[in-house]
Amino acid sequence: MALLRSLLRLRRPVNNMKKLEEVLQDWEAVIGLEIHAELTTLETKMFCGCKLEFGAEPNTHTCPVCLGLPGALPVPNRAAIESIVLAGLATNCEIEKRSMFYRKNYMYPDMSKNFQTTQGPIAFCMRGHLDLEVDGAAAKERIDLKEAQEEGSYVAHIGIERIHMEEDAGKMVHVGGGEGRIAGATHSLIDYNRCGTPLIELVTQPDLRTPEEARLFMQKLRQIYLAIGISDCSMEEGSLRCDGNVSLRRRGETKLGTKTELKNMNSFKNLHDGLAYEICRQAEVLEEGGIIYQETRHWDPSKKRTIVMRVKETADDYRLFPEPDMVPFQLSDDFIDEVRQRLPELPDQKAKRFEEDYGLSAYDARHLVEHRTTARFFEECMRLQGAGEVAKPLANMIINDVAAYLNANPEITDLNQTALTPPRALDLVKLIAEDKISSKQGKEVFAAILEEDKNPAAIVSERGMEQVSDTGAIEAVVDGVLAAFPDKVEQYKGGKTGLLGFFVGQCMKEMKGQGNPKVINELLAQKLN
Repeated sequence: MALLRSLLRLRRPVNNMKKLEEVLQDWEAVIGLEIHAELTTLETKMFCGCKLEFGAEPNTHTCPVCLGLPGALPVPNRAAIESIVLAGLATNCEIEKRSMFYRKNYMYPDMSKNFQTTQGPIAFCMRGHLDLEVDGAAAKERIDLKEAQEEGSYVAHIGIERIHMEEDAGKMVHVGGGEGRIAGATHSLIDYNRCGTPLIELVTQPDLRTPEEARLFMQKLRQIYLAIGISDCSMEEGSLRCDGNVSLRRRGETKLGTKTELKNMNSFKNLHDGLAYEICRQAEVLEEGGIIYQETRHWDPSKKRTIVMRVKETADDYRLFPEPDMVPFQLSDDFIDEVRQRLPELPDQKAKRFEEDYGLSAYDARHLVEHRTTARFFEECMRLQGAGEVAKPLANMIINDVAAYLNANPEITDLNQTALTPPRALDLVKLIAEDKISSKQGKEVFAAILEEDKNPAAIVSERGMEQVSDTGAIEAVVDGVLAAFPDKVEQYKGGKTGLLGFFVGQCMKEMKGQGNPKVINELLAQKLN
């Protein structure tokens, strides 16, 4: 009956739903995430010796163990256990020495043995946390926080309930539906190569309050996993995916509402947009006197709505019981200490070092380390002699121009593959800092470096871009422009100070874009005031 009601609600128009910012005025969202990461850097599966290989011919890396054939016995992968302990240490978890595996029973076509081997209530990693620094547009969703609205930033403390290990299921390939999704598919194919792949699942506490916080949490976790080298975290290939649980309650209330689960969010945008839609949908249902049912829903990005998949299972439905083919684990102090020694510099630590060593702001440092590629490139530049004084403008160029280029070309993971070398990046930054070209011209030169594989100075020379900073030459142009528009000069002096931009534009036009805007602004201010 619950499923029927949910399906009937899909027929209602959704165009009239309130926007997220309207909903959050009256409702508080309570969000928890379940983030799955495949341990793709390992060579073999969780409980057998089958090779881990993405993109292999379907159903070529299977054996009696990962297919669950009678008489096959699992043997735990030590390297996988090391990886999960590493993940726990990197996310401030307490490492439990004693843990055991359970059988989680369900009938799905992508799990041939009809149960999944997973850890029980006590996982290897328990009671962790991550702190999120939220600023800019992301902070605006927290209308309940004074610092978010007044200062434009805040820190969200997000608890981690546990990180547990389990084996992944196979891959279902949906044929005939839009974007390869189950919605609208005519049939499905199954590739069991992924069955038994070591998988870790991080479960947060319900501490997230906005879709932006959820997106930022997943981004930060991805950075950490990449830094410690346990997964390639490819959301496109499914090695990192997320389920989001969300419920609503009236602002000021403490009792939790009924939650729904959004399955398999495979991008940061889908995670944000799916949660935002579900928050608005639940608010509409509740405000119309309806009931929210505990169910699993699917986000359809093409139609920008969630669709009910099934009534949510409970723990009792899975009939969990201890795995009879494996004894409980007992991790030694020596084992944990050995893994701890493998911890690299984590993103937060790197950002702090950038602040201290290079005098960067917390904002710049944090955004530099969002991508390993940008952080590595910045450090390569800073190792060059004489680069210290350009740390701030170099960081700005990397955060804005370089990051935009990498986002547009996701296949590039190392800037050494491009024409933008550290010496060229430094030369470009210095040309701008020395007022030889404007910041606007700098963007043109940046693009030309990548397209033409030339040094910045050569590009500036070939295109006649070098900025005129001679005060005498610029003053003559300024005087001519002011003389040509006496009526606008009077309007400016009468209080229409916005006309300053008009005068600057006219001067730049006369100088064919080569006048130093800073000098032009200074001279105009002197002559008009």
